[in-house]
Amino acid sequence: MKYNIGFLGLFLLLISTPLSAQDKTLSFDQFMLWVQQYHPVVKQADLFLAFGKQEMRKARGGFDPYLYGSIDEKQYDEKEYYNKREGGVLIPTVAGVEFQGIVEQNRGTYLNPEQSVPNNGLYAVGAAVNIGNGLFIDKRRAALQQAKIYNLASVEERRQRLNLLYYEATVVYWKWAGSYADLQVHEEVLRLAKVRFEGVKGRFEQGDLPAIDTVEAYTQVLNRSIKLQKAGYVYFSNTQELNVFLWDEEEKPIDLEPLTFPQQLFKSASQELNKEFYYEAVLDHPEIRLIDYDLDYLDIERRYKAEQLKPKIKLKYNFLTETFGGLQQFGFLENNYKFGIQVATPLLLRKERGDLGITRTKIVDVNYKRDLKFEQLSAKLRKVFNEYEVLSRQLNIFSQNIQGLESLLKGERIKFDLGESSLFLINARETSLFDSNLINNALYVDLIIAYSKIRTAAGLGFEDL
Repeated sequence: MKYNIGFLGLFLLLISTPLSAQDKTLSFDQFMLWVQQYHPVVKQADLFLAFGKQEMRKARGGFDPYLYGSIDEKQYDEKEYYNKREGGVLIPTVAGVEFQGIVEQNRGTYLNPEQSVPNNGLYAVGAAVNIGNGLFIDKRRAALQQAKIYNLASVEERRQRLNLLYYEATVVYWKWAGSYADLQVHEEVLRLAKVRFEGVKGRFEQGDLPAIDTVEAYTQVLNRSIKLQKAGYVYFSNTQELNVFLWDEEEKPIDLEPLTFPQQLFKSASQELNKEFYYEAVLDHPEIRLIDYDLDYLDIERRYKAEQLKPKIKLKYNFLTETFGGLQQFGFLENNYKFGIQVATPLLLRKERGDLGITRTKIVDVNYKRDLKFEQLSAKLRKVFNEYEVLSRQLNIFSQNIQGLESLLKGERIKFDLGESSLFLINARETSLFDSNLINNALYVDLIIAYSKIRTAAGLGFEDL
C-alpha cells in the first residue's frame, strides 16, 4: 500500500506521538536487502548480463551453417544457351576448417565444357583450410573469443553498478537515521524547556523567582520549538529521499508507512576492520577487472593483427560423385576430385604492420591506465581508512565529553534548586549538552558512511553483507 503525507501532516504526527512509543522499525539490513532485490538499478544492472549473452549468441552466429543457391539461365532465338544451377551448404568450424557440400546441374547448347556435369547432376563434398594467414586465428574466431571476454566483463559492469547503488543507498539511510536521532534530541530539548517553564512559572506565582525568569524560560520554549520544526523538515526531506530507493515486487515505487522509523544510531556496533582483506579486495575491484578484460580483448586483436602479416594460403579439396554412395569408395587425390590452392600477400605489409603497431600501442596505454587506476583505488582506500579511524577517535572523545557535560548539567540543576545558580546557566549547560549530542549523531553517521566508502573503494558493495 502506498502512503504519501505532507510535511505538516508528518510533523503533527511526530509531535503528537511520543517517539519512544513507535513499534515500526526499518533496520539498515532490511532496507539494503529490499534495495538489492527490487531497485530499478538492480534490474538495469542485470541487463548487462543479457547484453553479454546476446554478444555471445551473435559471435557464435559466425559459425552457423550457411545455405546458398543460384540459377543462371539464357534463352535466345529458341535456343537454350545454358541453364546453370548450383546449391550448397558451408559449415565453418572453430578449428578454422570450412566444410562444404555442393550440388550442380548444368545443361545448354553453349555451356562451357568445364561446367559439364552428368544429367543427374554432380555432388561435391570437401573442405577448405587456411595454412598461412588464418591458421591459428581468423576474424570469426577472434570475434567469438572477444565476445566471451565481453560476457565476462558484463558481470563486472553489473558489480560496478551495484557498488554505486550500495553506497548511495547507505548514505541515504544513515542520513535518514541521523535526522531521526536529531529529531529525538530536539524533542527532548523542547520537553525539558516546557517542564522548566511550568516550574519557573509556578515559583514566580509563589514569589520565589522574578517575572523576568518566566520570560527567559518561555523564550527557550519558543526557540526550541522552531529548532524542532527545522529538524522535522530535515527528517521529512530525508524520508522522501529514502522513498526513492523503495520499490515493490511489481516494480512500482512505494513510500514508507506512517510511523516507520530507522534503527537507533548507537545500536549498531563499530566495525572491526581487517585492512589486509580490503587491500587484497582491490585487486579484484570491478574497475581493475574491466581494464584486465580490455587487455585480454586487445591481446586477441593483437594476435589477429599479427596473423595478417602471414601470406594467405588456402587449400581446397572436394570429392566429386554422381551419387552419395560414391563417397564410400573415393581415394584422396586418385580420381573424381577438385583440388586448389590460393596464395596472396601484400609486398610491403605497411597496412598490416601499422594495424599491429597501433594495437600494441593501445596495450601499452591500457597497462598504464591499469597501473594508475590501481594506485588511485589504493590511495582512496588509504584515505577512507584514515577517515574512519579519525571519526572513531572523535566519537570516543565526544562520548567522554558528553558524560562530562551531563555531570555539569546535573550539578548546575542542584545548585539552581538551592538558589545558588541562575536560569541562564542552566540553559547554557543544556545547550552545550544537546549541541554535543547533535555533533555526536553527525559523527556516527559520518563513521558509518566512511565504512561504506571503504567497501565501495574495495569494490565489495553488497557482497558478503
